[in-house]
Amino acid sequence: AGAVRERRAVAGAVRERRAVAGAVRERRAVAGAVRERPCSLAHLTPPVLLQVFWGLDKKLAQRKHFPSVNWLVSYSKYARLLDDHYDRHFPEFVALRTRAKEILQEEEDLAEIVQLVGKASLAELDKITLEVAKLLKDDFLQQNGHAPYDRYCPFYKTVGILQNIIAFYDLARHSVETTAHSENRLTWAIIRDNLGDVLYKLSAMKFKVRDPR
Repeated sequence: AGAVRERRAVAGAVRERRAVAGAVRERRAVAGAVRERPCSLAHLTPPVLLQVFWGLDKKLAQRKHFPSVNWLVSYSKYARLLDDHYDRHFPEFVALRTRAKEILQEEEDLAEIVQLVGKASLAELDKITLEVAKLLKDDFLQQNGHAPYDRYCPFYKTVGILQNIIAFYDLARHSVETTAHSENRLTWAIIRDNLGDVLYKLSAMKFKVRDPR
């Protein structure tokens, strides 16, 4: 019990530091965008200029993760302008996008906890979050501009991939939650070992290209 309380205290401290660090990163991102404003756009006011910000990430580039745009600090104020279009043609997309962003943010918060106490000490739901965030980063966000399957991606395919990944996330969490107090308790390790083929199909969805014929 003491060890559990200690881990919870460490986790709480890490989350608090993450919140402070996030606020600092946001201020630096805005300040950097204003500081690097091109002279030709000097007549524009910062609120007009900063409608879109792409936070290029050196660590992602070093890991050969392209495009190397940090999904947590980047933002666009134009996103809501397209909501009506999405509601008409892809009504599920906005909710899926929000869920994906939440998973990636939670994975970032868990990263420091893993460094302090190890992945094995995480709750089963947190382990699912880490694995699904890895799917989102490596198999959804990462792109290869030289490959035919990644050079262009029709939007219905983008929505379909995201829908399947989020559905797997929800079902895995539901299975763990509903069996947490039963004799046949499910863990992430059991899900991973028994659904390896499903995980492979999730990671391979991006490679499917529609036959032009």
